[in-house]
Amino acid sequence: MAGREDDRRQRTSGAGEQAGWAEELLEHLRPAGRDLNRVVAWLAGTAHAAVSLQDAAGHLLAGTHTPLDEGLVADITSGRIASAALEARGRHLRIVRVERSHPAPAAVLAVTRERPFDRRASDIVTHAAQVVELLLAGHESTAAGHRLRRATSDLRLAILQLLMVEDTVSARRVAAGLWPGLLDTDTACVYVVEGSPAERDRLAEECLSVTGERALVVRCPAMDGHVIVLAPRDTAGQELRSLVGARSGVFVGGSARQALARTAAAYGQAVSALAVARFRPEKAALYAERTRPERLMDPAALHDWTAHVLSPLDTLSHHTRAELLATTRLGLEFTAVNTAKVLGVSRNTVRARMDRVEGLLRTDFADLTVRAAVHLALNAQIGLAELPAGAGPRPGAARLTDLLSGPALRTWAVSLLGRLDPDGRDLRRTLRTWIAVGGNAERAAQRLGMHAQTVREHVRSAEPVLERQLLAAGGDLYEVVLAHLVAGDLDQPHLHGTNPGHPDSPVHG
Repeated sequence: MAGREDDRRQRTSGAGEQAGWAEELLEHLRPAGRDLNRVVAWLAGTAHAAVSLQDAAGHLLAGTHTPLDEGLVADITSGRIASAALEARGRHLRIVRVERSHPAPAAVLAVTRERPFDRRASDIVTHAAQVVELLLAGHESTAAGHRLRRATSDLRLAILQLLMVEDTVSARRVAAGLWPGLLDTDTACVYVVEGSPAERDRLAEECLSVTGERALVVRCPAMDGHVIVLAPRDTAGQELRSLVGARSGVFVGGSARQALARTAAAYGQAVSALAVARFRPEKAALYAERTRPERLMDPAALHDWTAHVLSPLDTLSHHTRAELLATTRLGLEFTAVNTAKVLGVSRNTVRARMDRVEGLLRTDFADLTVRAAVHLALNAQIGLAELPAGAGPRPGAARLTDLLSGPALRTWAVSLLGRLDPDGRDLRRTLRTWIAVGGNAERAAQRLGMHAQTVREHVRSAEPVLERQLLAAGGDLYEVVLAHLVAGDLDQPHLHGTNPGHPDSPVHG
């Protein structure tokens, strides 16, 4: 009786011990515990052994490196044998085959200990090998999924960059393979969704989700917190607004509907609208929601003036002209570095293209009034795709002063700049002076007799009042510059008036 009782206690103790280590091993399969190195370390501690996980070439995947017979490893990894048990120089070795996801060759789990492998140790090694196999499969599957997502993300960016330089044919060809029908449209809206850089990947996935993956969603290569969404469907705007409304610290700006070839302009509109969205409780804004100065100008006169301003580029090939205009349009909105990132070119290429346009127009982009005028022409070129009634060649060249003299435009300018008058610091004077010296705070401070930081504070204080970003040069600033020109507070810009020796310049001015 006593012998049978002792045997029963031993079996019960053994079963309890097995349940203990098995439970510990299973913990490593829980989502929070899936770590290959932790499993190997657990095996080493539980089996009182040195553990090595190596691939077929002998490269260490986890654990401590153990010299193994190459022929034996080849037999195991090739499948000729599944495992091996050896004893040499007083040490005991177990080698077990561990499968990996195709096409990766199998690996080997080598466990070395001083004592012989009893049943408990053998069971631990066998089950640990199975867990390692599962973790390897999961890791390789995750890595493959990550590579696929990265490749898909890069492809989306490549499509956007083709659209930015008006190469719609190539963009459609690239998109057709993975997203059939996505770009089977003549027009689309561009939205820029802004959140924290740390949450950008999740935000991009949510943008894909709410749009039903029927939009081109791109992580902006220039701004870490931005996600660019090119959406052919009209419902995308509301879908993105619903996403923004449910998230704190997230904003969205959207463009007017544009032709696909005008994606660069639509992107600039979306960024401009995003600046407005930051000041609104609903955290969303559309470009069309705000009165733009070009909408208050005579369409025929605007068309003629735009054609005259951009006429030096008419002799270029279509591809070159489109490339220069797209680069300049973005270069006037953003820094050369960010423009280069968006277009996928070097910043030197961006500067070279803008220098060429500057030379063709015989003007100076360092002058903010010039930048505002060229920006107006580029926007008008997009907005007036069809020839307005009454437009066409007229006696005499169209002049910007005539274009800015309309009563509706003057009312707009006076109303906009008048918002600054109640502030006792004379923000309007500071802003006017700052614009006149090219947006340079130090030079403005010298003229005004104040500190440069005070100038910056005044300009920054004007931003929420005007609902426009000013310190970050772009469309918002150029609207304010145009308002000053309409009001007569700044000198008119010089276009087609300098750089006559540039190799691209026409012979006659």
